[in-house]
Amino acid sequence: MRRGLPGISLCRGRRMRGTAVGAAVLLTAAALSSARADDYPSRPITLVVPFPAGGTNTIMARIVADKLADALGQQVIVDNRGGGAGGTIGTRQVARSEPDGYTILLAFTSTLSTAPSMYANLGYDVRKDFAPIGLISSSPSVLSVHPSLPATSVAGLIALLKAGPEPFQYGSPGVGSINQLAAELFAHMAGVKLTQIPYKGTAPLINDLIGGHVRMAFSPIPVAYGAIAAGKLRALATTGTKRSPLLPEVPTIAESGLAGYQVALHYGLVAPAGTPRPIVERLNRELNAALATDEVRKRLANEGAEPWLSTPEDYAADIDAEETKWSTLARSIGWKPEQ
Repeated sequence: MRRGLPGISLCRGRRMRGTAVGAAVLLTAAALSSARADDYPSRPITLVVPFPAGGTNTIMARIVADKLADALGQQVIVDNRGGGAGGTIGTRQVARSEPDGYTILLAFTSTLSTAPSMYANLGYDVRKDFAPIGLISSSPSVLSVHPSLPATSVAGLIALLKAGPEPFQYGSPGVGSINQLAAELFAHMAGVKLTQIPYKGTAPLINDLIGGHVRMAFSPIPVAYGAIAAGKLRALATTGTKRSPLLPEVPTIAESGLAGYQVALHYGLVAPAGTPRPIVERLNRELNAALATDEVRKRLANEGAEPWLSTPEDYAADIDAEETKWSTLARSIGWKPEQ
């Protein structure tokens, strides 16, 4: 028995040393994380917009980038990474980036809430691969048609669509976009059939809508606003719960006969999962401070959006609720994800 005691003692000693080494590693990692957060940011930050330049996402990014740069004392570079797939390619790139706070993402409903239902091989988990920083704003879309289409109201459009022998073609900013699901929800509730023509972004969609190459589309209000004001497009309705300040004379779809219809774009900032909490909190604090300024509120109002102050936890809950909402719709209409 006595000969066995040293072995037991040695085993215990090894375990104790192993525990001490493990604790030291954790403490060292925590210290390094704290050090990174203490001097953050020490170089420019890249704010990735996973769409071509010119759309609403770029506008939202630039509104907050200017204020964040002033508050953080470093450049915040807006990096448009168009690549199709509804913005999921650029979003996947950010999910795989170094979680050090120097690469963050302009996220919105299409990339985080509807994409899981649109693509079978998304390449990222919206609940696990990102550290939510905070919401920026909420914005409805607009249902517009080319003036050659003989419909001046939602009721008139529905009647026209039902009278046609074939599914009516509509344009969307891309497969998996919130505007595609806005159209699918409209078709589902109105009892009509539609066929999507996807574009690589909102700007080329609006150009083709003005040209009459497509004659119906759901799109962000700011990008379509100029053409609507000039009479080049006809706005039939907006998709929010209340009328847009930019288009106060245009009714909502719910007002127009489809009670309960509501679609809003939620914009926010996220970082790769594992980004140190102090950095996330710093970015959230500066983002909320920017959203509280009259300048930013005015710029958002000009884009038909309302600021949305939040905590990282608020944004995480919003991502979860929105993904649940849209995945439920996708299942109810028999949507099959793209491979």
